[in-house]
Amino acid sequence: MSSAVVVDGPGRHRLVPHTPIAPGPGEARVRVHAVGICGSDREVHQGNRPAAYVRYPVTPGHEWSGVVEAVGDGTPAALMGRKVVGEGFRNCQVCERCHAGDTTLCTAGYEETGFTRPGAMAPTLTLPARLLHVLPDGADLTAAALLEPAACVAAAALRAAAAPGARVAVVGTGTLGLLAVQILAAGSPADLLVVGVDREREPLAREFGATAFLPHDAELPADRDVVIEAAGSASAAGTAAALLRRGGRLVLTGLPAPGAAGLDPTDLVVRQLEVRTVFGAPPDAWAHAVRLFAAGLLRPRPLVTHELPLESFTEAIGLVASGDPKVGKVLLRP
Repeated sequence: MSSAVVVDGPGRHRLVPHTPIAPGPGEARVRVHAVGICGSDREVHQGNRPAAYVRYPVTPGHEWSGVVEAVGDGTPAALMGRKVVGEGFRNCQVCERCHAGDTTLCTAGYEETGFTRPGAMAPTLTLPARLLHVLPDGADLTAAALLEPAACVAAAALRAAAAPGARVAVVGTGTLGLLAVQILAAGSPADLLVVGVDREREPLAREFGATAFLPHDAELPADRDVVIEAAGSASAAGTAAALLRRGGRLVLTGLPAPGAAGLDPTDLVVRQLEVRTVFGAPPDAWAHAVRLFAAGLLRPRPLVTHELPLESFTEAIGLVASGDPKVGKVLLRP
């Protein structure tokens, strides 16, 4: 019998028999191809995710790809058999923020697949069909499992609004950082600097479009028009701000631990820096990421280093937590 992962509470998980849920009106059921693990999944397992952003027991899994195998009443039959990815935030669609397109700021409260609703660490996932984004028939579903983090980075890129010919930089060389490199490179910058902890990821960063790479403790320039911070370390925001020219734009995506060094408000005012933030991805960012992926401008597959069966959840969490620079994106295959 097929199984799903259930996290009952901090440090406690089990495999349970999986029974597919019949899609209701406006819903679709997806046969999951692959599901990614990120730091927030590790937080769910360890118990250090803020209480408002998880509801135990829960089946994790918010980064996924799959194929539609059933649809409910009112759901377009044309979705049957299509390769898809899907948004995680379960927005209400009727509040002021949702109407403005800011669905990650829905005032009805936080609900997200894999955290407060059942996620994709199971053979199937049933969810509102309006959250699905259809992929080309020939799409690589293993690579597509990374489109959720890509959509978050696409949200950052849209907020960064880097014009062609801009001097841009990315701080961080994890999955988010290297996806950001690809998305910014697609916008034809004059040059693209990547700042990382060490040079382990430099070859991949350059393959994705970086024109320069510097370790974070090197002497860094202060001439960037736009910087996307995707490291989430205690000092990353300060490093990113220091890279900007006067009047430059900073977009923060990382979630450092409490107590991280903050930005100096005097520096922000005197240098007239613009600071924007991203948490999750609204529909326009998802659409942007999917378009880049379909056009071949976004290639997540080289970031995948491990593919394990669902039953190896413990091993997969251990890999993500290891800090080994050779561990990239870890996928589970239901």
